[in-house]
Amino acid sequence: MRILIFSLFSFFLFTSCAPKFTIVHTGFYLYDLSKEEVISEYKADRYFTPASNTKILTFYSCLTLLGDSLPAIRYVESGDSLIFWGTGDPTFLNKYVYNSGTTYSFLKDSPRSLYFSATNFSDKRFGEGWAWDDYEGSYQPERSSFPIYSNLLSAAFEKGEMWVEPSLFASRVMVGEPAKEAVLTREERINTFLFQPSFSQKREEFEVPFIVQDSLVLSLLQDTLRREIQLSKHELPKEALTVYSTPVDSVYKVMMQESDNFLAEQLLWQCSQMISDSLASQPAIRFMQRNHFSDLPDKIRWIDGSGLSRYNLFTPRSVAHVWKKIYEKVPAERLLPLLATGGVNGTVKNWYKAESPYIFGKTGTLANNHSLSGYLITKSGKTLIFSFMNSNYLASTSAIRSNMQEILEYIRDNY
Repeated sequence: MRILIFSLFSFFLFTSCAPKFTIVHTGFYLYDLSKEEVISEYKADRYFTPASNTKILTFYSCLTLLGDSLPAIRYVESGDSLIFWGTGDPTFLNKYVYNSGTTYSFLKDSPRSLYFSATNFSDKRFGEGWAWDDYEGSYQPERSSFPIYSNLLSAAFEKGEMWVEPSLFASRVMVGEPAKEAVLTREERINTFLFQPSFSQKREEFEVPFIVQDSLVLSLLQDTLRREIQLSKHELPKEALTVYSTPVDSVYKVMMQESDNFLAEQLLWQCSQMISDSLASQPAIRFMQRNHFSDLPDKIRWIDGSGLSRYNLFTPRSVAHVWKKIYEKVPAERLLPLLATGGVNGTVKNWYKAESPYIFGKTGTLANNHSLSGYLITKSGKTLIFSFMNSNYLASTSAIRSNMQEILEYIRDNY
């Protein structure tokens, strides 16, 4: 079977999609969980740009360091004052993730005067190796200690009327001349936006990141809570208490299925805070590499939580080993519903379709790079771990996916 799969893999790799596909840098690893043995591998020790496969490491870090609910804020009470710090919780007023409203109620109902401090924020708004000119991309919001509305401005335009959220930005969104295609843009260094509707009358919706500043967070909080809040420079003390909010699985599900970069970045910060009281990526990365990933087959270069950085470098067999760790930590009945499911949801909704879903995992896509890894359920009932990584290709990503699908279908049907 190992020889047959390798031969099939080589056949598809070098004969499909004509000459452009033959220059792709591809790696593959297939592992049988029940037999605890490698079934097939091809350049599995080579390094690839993992893109959002990086979230697999973030996911395992969260499973290791976070509890059942996300820490929402840290706070201390002193006399008639309540001083609070953000924990990086990305769910406050996030329309894509369930939120219990605990943070809102706690701050809204407090009888004390409120003071917000961001002194525990020790990282940069963008990660190392991110594309600077993607500042307008909804997939790359700025990171912050107290995110609100996912740090995104949302705008909708229909029949000459416009809606903006947060409403505080309404006066900062200008409407320009109609264009062939509608577009919402932002000035690079200031929160000034331009919306150009299309000539059609259909409803048009857009999201653009806003620049996060402490004064803006304060204004948004005051507008939301309808009460006065002041800025504080108090350092976060060790004796600060914690308010918890959102059940973790509701956040993991969106991060893993929809490949939400913002959730991944903020969750990695939350992991760091559990071991360092600091909102930054590197404390969690160093801790996990030293204590949980030191046994991976190959050394990894891990830079951020989302995979937006092109500095990340993983091998297929190391990615597969992380999936094995996850499988050993989380029961399948909880784990599989959190992942992107072929033909059903998330980033693989339109691929790997079958009467009975057989692919459960995580995609990773940047320009000229595409990966898919996770669990494959065969028709014989076996659960396999696979990692399929492709980098530096000029063919279309659709062509790459088609080849991957043929190979994974064959494995499903014949192993």
